[in-house]
Amino acid sequence: MGFLTKLREGLAKTKNAIWGRIDAMLKAFVKVDEDLLEELEEILISADVGFTATEEIMEELRERIKDGRLKEKEQVMTALREIMTDMIGQSQPLTLTTTPSVLLVIGVNGAGKTTSIGKISKRL
Repeated sequence: MGFLTKLREGLAKTKNAIWGRIDAMLKAFVKVDEDLLEELEEILISADVGFTATEEIMEELRERIKDGRLKEKEQVMTALREIMTDMIGQSQPLTLTTTPSVLLVIGVNGAGKTTSIGKISKRL
């Protein structure tokens, strides 16, 4: 199994750990309400999204709900993806022209971050 394949599998693990739990939680709720938001907040914090980032995400979701933009559970999932994507920003090509260079590696526990960091370090 090649390096990129293993990296993709690790990223898929991260994706499924967060989005799978959120999707399952959304199926359990009938409507978008404060209970749903509290459960979502708990999932984000337990997935190591971070307290500050989770607060920002939840604040934006609540604002969209108040504005009437989010009424259905599916809209919550779409809005959550948009908010998180905006927070992370657009991908840029990797440039290691500065010394030292810093790479940020994001993922849930057990997704293979440390192993991937070691392999990337060896390659570079």
